[in-house]
Amino acid sequence: MLRRSFFYIMPALILAGCGGTGQNAASDPAVLTVAATAVPHAEILEHVRPVLAKKGVKLDIRVFNDYVQPNLQVEQGAIKVSYFETGPYLDEFNRANNTTLKAIAGIHIEPLGAYSRKWKSLDQLPIGATVAIPNEPSNGGRALRLLQKAGLVRLKQPDNPLSTIHDVVANPRKLVFRELESATLPRTLGEVDLALINTNYALDAKLNPTRDALAIEDSKSPYVNFVVGKPGAEADPRVQKLVAALRSDDVKRFMAERYKGAVLPAS
Repeated sequence: MLRRSFFYIMPALILAGCGGTGQNAASDPAVLTVAATAVPHAEILEHVRPVLAKKGVKLDIRVFNDYVQPNLQVEQGAIKVSYFETGPYLDEFNRANNTTLKAIAGIHIEPLGAYSRKWKSLDQLPIGATVAIPNEPSNGGRALRLLQKAGLVRLKQPDNPLSTIHDVVANPRKLVFRELESATLPRTLGEVDLALINTNYALDAKLNPTRDALAIEDSKSPYVNFVVGKPGAEADPRVQKLVAALRSDDVKRFMAERYKGAVLPAS
């Protein structure tokens, strides 16, 4: 199957704008605009909103349902920073789009998991099982590495974060791969034998990663979620206050209580 580039799909629908006033927010020096996906990123941002308000920063949270438009709007200057993506994804996005976005601070890890509505364990997967994985390089490679760790496939370069289905050199169960947009993967669970789903979309679909995943990354996962901005954004006092709030012990407790191990603070 040919790989479709995730970076050139149709623009995402902006699901909601929380706490902002559009053009007025952009011109207010006290306002910090942040792009995020709904769960858990926007929820975590909502948690720190009162803390930042006390420090003179008004959060304008822009919620998106994909990974492309947030970065494009940060690059264009319409939004100050984003909070949703991993380092490998950011690196690939910059290469594909000739952008220079920068990882400012690592905040948390969302272990990617393998889910099924048809089977209760990976051992039950039949020969020729259909497996849905993200259709963009970093998360697709991440999914394949998890399948490799579970013993289902072997990759040409086991540690390559951008491995594709063409790099699978051993596939004893003859798994058939479907590459789909990350946001759509939870909706495919009734149609495929297994789907590799990012935790933010799993949580949004009311899946419990620690209970429902048949395989899941551990706390040693290199896929940390970062606050990202254009070069120089890290010197903005508003961004510095945001990072401090997101890295606080209070947020670590919030993650532990709300997500029950599905979202882990970055070390």
